[in-house]
Amino acid sequence: MKHIALLTSGGDAPGMNAAIRAVVRTGLAKGWDVFGIRHGYAGLISGEIVPLGARDVGGIIQQGGTMLGTARCPEFKTTVGRVKALSQLRRHGIEALVVIGGNGSQTGAYALSQMGFPVVGVASTIDNDLYGCDISIGVDTALNISLEAIDRLKVTASSHHRAFLVEVMGRECGYLALMAAIAGGAETVIIPEEETDPEAVATELRAAYNNGKAHAIVVVAEGARYNAEGMALHFQVHKERLGFDLRVTKLGHVQRGGTPSSFDRLLGTRLGAAATEQLAEGGYGVLMGLLKGEITSTPLTEVTANKKQLDLHLLELARVLAL
Repeated sequence: MKHIALLTSGGDAPGMNAAIRAVVRTGLAKGWDVFGIRHGYAGLISGEIVPLGARDVGGIIQQGGTMLGTARCPEFKTTVGRVKALSQLRRHGIEALVVIGGNGSQTGAYALSQMGFPVVGVASTIDNDLYGCDISIGVDTALNISLEAIDRLKVTASSHHRAFLVEVMGRECGYLALMAAIAGGAETVIIPEEETDPEAVATELRAAYNNGKAHAIVVVAEGARYNAEGMALHFQVHKERLGFDLRVTKLGHVQRGGTPSSFDRLLGTRLGAAATEQLAEGGYGVLMGLLKGEITSTPLTEVTANKKQLDLHLLELARVLAL
């Protein structure tokens, strides 16, 4: 093997640049030529492929986001789009590809692998919903950003004896919301995995007030049925009966843009280096992820066929700790 390429796809995550840096420099150390593909699968289809040297990835490990850029690419979901992508890889003499991203990105990696092209995935998504890893690149940073916001809101909530609702990312997975609620000492948490009645939330918040708490914090995942908008609307409509309303703070993409934590820098570095080692050993069609403290490979067939389950025992723990 002499020529490899890498791309970042889907949502950006703090620590992606550390993975890029590791792939490039470990690849160069093996005597390979390393190429970067700009703007994910869209850039692959359009041929935005550039050589990367050691200096090209200098000074990026501390930066959030991805130096290569990322984009959604509906065209790549089609057979015609994937054929175009393969054509570009072959035209540039690329012999293997590293894909850094989450579920959608690894589904694309699996599709290329099924077409006979050597691919290795690197687990990177702040949602932490990717099968084949306990924690993916970006999660630690996003969680710490959420906690900083919750800690700050608690101060003003206590000052005014108010209830605040904090919406964090998580379209289908409530990991960030649940962990932020536990670590942030929230009174209740709302996640997509379990239906939550606004009236039950109101009861919990009222109980917190009656127990002498000076504040009430609700953490909700954006993908929950009653997300920030739905929950706030219910409390607004029934304010007179409930006796209070919810002040809403949506963190949104703020969680993606933070300076990567030491954990995410190290995780990105370890996974990126492991990806090139996997390519050197001829182990294709796998995802590199952290499982039980070890960097391991999971076949992309398993990654794409399985849904990572959230440990709902932690939801009960969150409720007990909120007493």
